[in-house]
Amino acid sequence: MPYARNQDLPESVRDHLPEHAQAIYRETFNHAWDEYVHAKDRRGDESREEVAHKVAWSAVKTKYERGDDGDWHAK
Repeated sequence: MPYARNQDLPESVRDHLPEHAQAIYRETFNHAWDEYVHAKDRRGDESREEVAHKVAWSAVKTKYERGDDGDWHAK
């Protein structure tokens, strides 16, 4: 389920993150998707997709923060 383009990201990501943050999200998601193939590498019962989304959001949060408008802005 890796994402080839930012346009392929979930709507909730596309609608609230600026283009650069979407690229961070996409690249990090794809890397985590490859890294957490085996269930033994994940915590608890989380699916590969759940872990990849969590890792991607963590990467975005290092450079962006959510504003009062609900969108994400560079720190």
